[in-house]
Parts: sequence; structure tokens; C-alpha cells
Amino acid sequence: MADPGLRQDDGVEVNTAAVLSGIPHGFLGRRGGVSGGVVAGLDTGLRGMDPDDPALEAIRENRRRAAEAVLPGARLVGVYQVHGADCVVAGDWTEAERPHADALVTDRGGVLLGILTADCAPVLFADREAGVIGAAHAGWKGAVAGVTDSTISAMEKLGARRDRIVAAIGPCIAQASYEVDTGFRDKVLADAPGNAQFFAAGQPGHFQFDLEGYVAIRLERAGIGRIEPLSLDTYGDEARFYSFRRATHRREPDYGRQISLIGLP
Repeated sequence: MADPGLRQDDGVEVNTAAVLSGIPHGFLGRRGGVSGGVVAGLDTGLRGMDPDDPALEAIRENRRRAAEAVLPGARLVGVYQVHGADCVVAGDWTEAERPHADALVTDRGGVLLGILTADCAPVLFADREAGVIGAAHAGWKGAVAGVTDSTISAMEKLGARRDRIVAAIGPCIAQASYEVDTGFRDKVLADAPGNAQFFAAGQPGHFQFDLEGYVAIRLERAGIGRIEPLSLDTYGDEARFYSFRRATHRREPDYGRQISLIGLP
């Protein structure tokens, strides 16, 4: 596995993947933003807020900074994420009109695909030859349901070929930080008994789940030949990343969302 690249554009930390070299992209964290309080930093989550909510001003500024750090001048497009497996082709919708989906693809220049996460795995895809890119939000539910498979299929409809597609898995909760119970394990094993390899023994009645490893195997089984997990732990690295689980354990009133971006010039 190659070490992730790292640069800072006006204070915004951008983690990059070697397999996506030459393609505008970045897995961003919490550094470089203007949000305050428990979500201090580059919080980019819209949260279905009322358009008149004053908190939106900081989030929109953060989203502007994020986009400019990856592909200046591009139009940022996202979806209303629901922990499912649906993938859509990026359109011209407004923030209020975002479709319910967990992945999106495009073959259009000047479009920047954005996925929000706070422990789930962001996955960025590209077929350089076809000029087709994709971005997926893979929490455990979406990963098991096949969100990465849906993204690959949607890219193929735009002219991509899976043997040419490369994929990078960005910051997500690491196995050492992801304790789950027997009920969770049973749900994942119901999809395929072989998924037992992604669970390590933990406290009595509990296990440690390897989300990044599971997503990587899903990509490999789908025929993606070059896959790069960045192995960045959102839960364990508080200075750099937001984490839903960490905020929940601390009983904090809110948690930030980091954004992962990929675009075509």
C-alpha cells in the first residue's frame, strides 16, 4: 500500500491517493475551516438545515474552501445520503433538490463530486481513459448492500470499464476503533459467511470490525484491479478528522462531517 499524499491549500488539508494521481481529488478532514465549537474546523455537513439557519454560513464557506482546494472553479455536487446502495449520475440540482442516494458518477468536466463521512468509508473511483469518475459513501450498511458495485455499474453505463477503474478508500473508522456486538456481526455474516475474516475478537460478546478491509474486498471481487486504502482512522485521529462514534461516546451535541472530492477539469 502506498503512503497517502498530503498537501495543504490555504490551510485546508488534502489527503490524496497515488492511484488517482493526475486526477483532481482529495480526502479532506477538519483542518482549514471556519466552524467553531464541537465541530470546529472544516465541517461540511448540511444536515438538512433551514436555509435561514445562521450556522449554514460557516458550512457553505467550508464547502467553498474545500472545492477550491481540489478543483478551483468547479461546481460541487452531492447527494442526500441515506446509508443505502443507490448511485445516480450527477445533475444540476440545488442543495434542496439533492436526490436520496449514496454515490454519484459523472463524465462531465467542471463537476466536483462530493461525499460526506464521519466514520463511514469514502471511496473515489476513476477510469482515466474513459474520462469517468465516481464517489461513494460506504458505511457498513451501504457496503453490504453493494453501494460500490452500484457505482461501478453506473460508471460502466457512461463508458468506463471495470478493469481500468482504480479506487481509493479514504479516512474511515479503523478496526481497532470499531467495536461491534454479536448482532452486528450476524447481520454482516448473513450476507456472506466469508465475511468472518473482517471481525477480530474483542471484549466478551463483542468484535472489532474492519470496514476498510471489507470495502477493499468488495472492490477486488468486483474486478477493480488497483485499490488503495489510505488507512487513516477517523476515530483515533481527533486533530485531523471528525468521528460520529467518538462524538457519541462523549455525548457531544453534534459531530462534524468531512468531505471527499473528485472532479474532471
